[in-house]
Amino acid sequence: MPPKHIAILGGGLTGLSSAFHLSRRFPSSTITIIDKNKRLGGWASSTERVQLPGGRGSVILEGGPRTLRPASNSVLELIHLLGLSDAVMPTLKSSPAAKKRFLHVPGTPGIYEIPSPGIRYLWNPLRFFITPGVSFDFVRGWNRPEGVLDESLESFLTRRGHPMTARVLGSALVHGIYAADSRLLSVRAAFPKLWELEEKGNGRILWGLLTRSREAKEAERQKEEEDRKRYELGDVMRLMDGVSVYSFRDGMGTLPDALTRSIAKNPNVRILSDTEITALRFGEENGFEITTQRTNPIFPSHIVSALPLPVLNKIIPESHPLPYLTTNPYSSVTSINLVFPTAKIYPPGFGYLVCRPEDDYVADDGGILGVTFDSSALPAQDALTPGERITKVTVMMGGPHRAPDTALPVVLAHLQYHLNRRKPLPAPLVTRTWQHRNCIPTPLPGHLERMGKLKEALGGSGWDGRMEVVGAGVGGVSVGDCVESGKTVGMGW
Repeated sequence: MPPKHIAILGGGLTGLSSAFHLSRRFPSSTITIIDKNKRLGGWASSTERVQLPGGRGSVILEGGPRTLRPASNSVLELIHLLGLSDAVMPTLKSSPAAKKRFLHVPGTPGIYEIPSPGIRYLWNPLRFFITPGVSFDFVRGWNRPEGVLDESLESFLTRRGHPMTARVLGSALVHGIYAADSRLLSVRAAFPKLWELEEKGNGRILWGLLTRSREAKEAERQKEEEDRKRYELGDVMRLMDGVSVYSFRDGMGTLPDALTRSIAKNPNVRILSDTEITALRFGEENGFEITTQRTNPIFPSHIVSALPLPVLNKIIPESHPLPYLTTNPYSSVTSINLVFPTAKIYPPGFGYLVCRPEDDYVADDGGILGVTFDSSALPAQDALTPGERITKVTVMMGGPHRAPDTALPVVLAHLQYHLNRRKPLPAPLVTRTWQHRNCIPTPLPGHLERMGKLKEALGGSGWDGRMEVVGAGVGGVSVGDCVESGKTVGMGW
């Protein structure tokens, strides 16, 4: 028997995806979405088009995620079902933005191109940081301590390779995805493929990668094709031919906005935005009671929580606590969009990441995690007056840098140093600062086991499987992960 009334707590991408798919799976069920913000979509909705001064045209500014990868079938399915194909803006694999990504190592001016395998590697300055890790991985055999079921990414890369490689490459990668400290992040939760390759290669990661048999590769391909049948993709896959990453003509906010419009048309769905939840209690007849600061109590039979786990912890009944809701820390991120009145301030490419300083996170290191070269990656998003030339970048700050200095002169000085420019950068035409508090969870080692126990508790007495907890705090943090969790929620109802 389908649920009578489903309440979805949180209207970010996970909550919107949940509402969209649940309304299709249970067309007779009442669905209520509750979110404290006026605009749904979470930090994926941090998008706006602004007019440049002097009649130069307009640009898209993004404060949250700015591109998607074609590998996420769940997002491609939404593009098809929501009719967004014409809005897709691709970055082709042949473009410099797809081929070239850079790294800044604190203490050295300039940025280094991250090398691909080949003869040019021998002249790349980053080889001094990469080669020790690769060499030690080949030399060392199996060295995972007995009984170790998980560890931090930094611990893993140091154990298999070299501390310098782990600090420079590992920390930069984690800065770009999780805005977190790689010494804290669970390798199994964040990068499960590394754990699997170590086992397949009897300790050696690269050996595990290089020795995959033709049969194993074919089996993986067939599995991907079989998995793709779970999605309604239409002809969207055709759009992804030769695409490295993509976005939308009017930015990433296009996706949550289209989801909101589609859901709002369903007469069985009620959207309560600008509404903060104050408590969740057990109600009568195996139901729940949800109170808010603005509406009458809501009495759902089932609940999907897409809230950050610490927020959920504050509203559940004390009589039925749930484990591990406050275990993982969350990172806060500041994004600063800068639009310069010049054609070029950086080399062609996607952008650069900044690794952890050798002397750890210190007060005067700028607090920059990475910089995206937006004008290079998605130039067609901007509607410029003919003949106008601008350069648009986004500076990502915060995370393990507890108190980044976001003052514009300080940010510009650090950019000048990173890009190894002799002259100061010109004054920006437009700046936009976005503050995202506690927006990305950091799964600590042991996360997978803890989430398994959380799921067991939700199936236990009182909850009885009538509430599911999903989202970035439980699974992956990418847009694709969040949309996928919404697609699969409530399968057992």
